[in-house]
Amino acid sequence: MCGIVGLFLKDSRLEPQLGQLLSDMLITMTDRGPDSAGIAIYGSATEGKAKVTIQSAKPNIDFADLERDLAEAGLPARVARKSTHAVIAVAAARLADVRSVLAAIRPDVRIMGSGDSVEIYKEVGLPKDVVARFDVRSMSGTHGIGHTRMATESAVTTLGAHPFSTGSDQCLVHNGSLSNHNNLRRELTREGMAFETQNDSEVAAAYLTAEMAKGKDLGEALTSALDDLDGFFTFVVGTKSGFGVVRDPIACKPAVMAETDQYVAFGSEYRALVNLPGIEDARVWEPEPATVYFWDHEKAA
Repeated sequence: MCGIVGLFLKDSRLEPQLGQLLSDMLITMTDRGPDSAGIAIYGSATEGKAKVTIQSAKPNIDFADLERDLAEAGLPARVARKSTHAVIAVAAARLADVRSVLAAIRPDVRIMGSGDSVEIYKEVGLPKDVVARFDVRSMSGTHGIGHTRMATESAVTTLGAHPFSTGSDQCLVHNGSLSNHNNLRRELTREGMAFETQNDSEVAAAYLTAEMAKGKDLGEALTSALDDLDGFFTFVVGTKSGFGVVRDPIACKPAVMAETDQYVAFGSEYRALVNLPGIEDARVWEPEPATVYFWDHEKAA
């Protein structure tokens, strides 16, 4: 049992409140998963710039002089630390170089996510503590997803926490359990995907990344997942401009959605949504089994 939440803003006036709203939604789901928690926030992109969220078990060592050491390795960057995480801002053209440079100068650092707009923060602990540690309430953005985990099939670690990110500006949270993830992992590894954990949810994220690399949008990739993924799952997924939800054909994992002129919201339970503005006038429904729900800021523009 895990708790997942998501919020996709249609009204830009709510963007300064995204971190606050999403934090409250996630904390409400604490009793569905006390082991670890995480949030992905999609903020505004800066033209020509990209960013990488990293994590370290020894931040006082790994983050010390990191900006200087990156520059000496030929990668000019700005580093903003938040507790055990840091965000590295680089020229977009150098984004692909960050992983190899970090492997050389900071081999113990782990990449949580990267892209033009996403920042991902996750750690072992309760949602309220994770939210406070990374000052998530102060963050603004266009959309975000969150997860609080009760581990059932892999270790309780930072890397095992959600969201999982396997592609640029892409991430996924999952409630459920896949039965064919080992076979899929082998297939995706042969196609060039790399994995950090044995978690089945990372395989789901990588599958969607691989499908979108073939030219599919998020909605199309989620539709393919209904044919190719076996097991019980509810996914909430973010891309740079998109937000998607899908449940498996049996749909035994709880889920509820709400939509107004200002936002689309998802929660494992309705109580995650009760404090959203205008919820009393929202269209509220349980997402149907084997049905893809997909919104995209660029397609709405």
